[in-house]
Amino acid sequence: MRTILELSRALNEGRLSSEAIVEDALARAQHPEGEGKRVFLSLDPEKVRAQARASDLVRKAGVVPSPLAGLPVSLKDLFDVAGETTAAGSVALRDSAPKTVDAPVVARLRAAGAVIFGRTNLTEFAFSGIGLNPHYDTPRNPYDRATGRIPGGSSSGGAVSVSDGMAIIGMGTDTGGSTRIPAALCGIVGYKPTKSRIPTDGVFPLSMSLDSVGPMGPSVACCAICDAVLAGEPAIAPAAAQVSQLTLAVPKTIVLDALDEHVAKDFARALERLSKAGAKVVDAPFLPFGEMDELNRPGGLAPMEAYYVHRELLERAGDRYDQRVRGRIIGGSKATVADYLWTQERRRDWIARMNTELQGYHAMIMPTVACIAPPIAPIIADDDTFRRTNARVLRNTALINFLDGCALSVPSNEPGQAPTGLMICGSGGRDKRIFSIGMAIEAAIKA
Repeated sequence: MRTILELSRALNEGRLSSEAIVEDALARAQHPEGEGKRVFLSLDPEKVRAQARASDLVRKAGVVPSPLAGLPVSLKDLFDVAGETTAAGSVALRDSAPKTVDAPVVARLRAAGAVIFGRTNLTEFAFSGIGLNPHYDTPRNPYDRATGRIPGGSSSGGAVSVSDGMAIIGMGTDTGGSTRIPAALCGIVGYKPTKSRIPTDGVFPLSMSLDSVGPMGPSVACCAICDAVLAGEPAIAPAAAQVSQLTLAVPKTIVLDALDEHVAKDFARALERLSKAGAKVVDAPFLPFGEMDELNRPGGLAPMEAYYVHRELLERAGDRYDQRVRGRIIGGSKATVADYLWTQERRRDWIARMNTELQGYHAMIMPTVACIAPPIAPIIADDDTFRRTNARVLRNTALINFLDGCALSVPSNEPGQAPTGLMICGSGGRDKRIFSIGMAIEAAIKA
């Protein structure tokens, strides 16, 4: 995988053209033995080529709006694009009218010169961390394709579009881990911003309280550049922090429980490398993490708010839903208004206490996902296996959505081994600092 800065430099020096980059991406996406048929729910090669030709022409005229200019960016099938239907990975919305305007984040990507490269697969309506889609099939994880492992969800197609060189950035959403989980399991970088940082207008919702919009890419700098574009800021990555000046907290509550051997080994090695590089790595209790079962007892924010979003569509077309997704959404109908308000009130108190505990640390670090990507077949075959796996992959990442924090997942595995992720987390509003710390940690754990 080549980075945004590498490709941008080659474009500026005339060693590459946007047309050449796009043709390579199209060849990968359309290869008969590749994952493109499962990654993309729609892809218009001629529209993509036209964008690339236009980018090359304006570059020759000296117009380069950002480092993303001329580079392919895939969109999760939740983002409104003028002239296209937003189906949210569902057949229930497949015949909906095309949208008339781009979502603000799509408009910002266009203004930055990005080539919009197809709509990517996801868990239907973005409601699971596994990435299965029974309507359109499931993209296979780049690791161990002979077995056929989950890509992680819900932004499954976006992650595989990056890992397989079909896009430089996969645009995703993250409600409980949906950029960071597939990034960790597919061996790339994924980012979840502070919710208010990136507009979610024109993005099909799952949970209005928890949804955020974030990129997946080859490096922390790639995600930082894209995040800045999405936030309407100058498209630059911050300078890397100095590892020797960092104090990093490792939570001892929940997040290290029942790690599989691959994840435990990779996490221990990452901590060792950070310590050798001079970081102060501190075990910290973070006891509020242990309250999550109680806080979710009335039903959880995502199911409650998802039922509000889907209640009318369920009446019209509930039989066309993935029944596992339908069941989780209907579960939200059991909550009362009092349950919802209680959860929101307790969440505000929980966030305040967590932010107090985070003071004195530059970031928290933990495994992104407690296991490597498991095989697809047993999860499809058994509802209990599905539920256990979904809960396991979401466990750590969902904590940061509840916190309304920001978090990066960076690869922590050795080359050639099963992908695992190290998550670098901060309080809400600390996005630039987390990117700076993430760039330093990314370099240190590769050493």
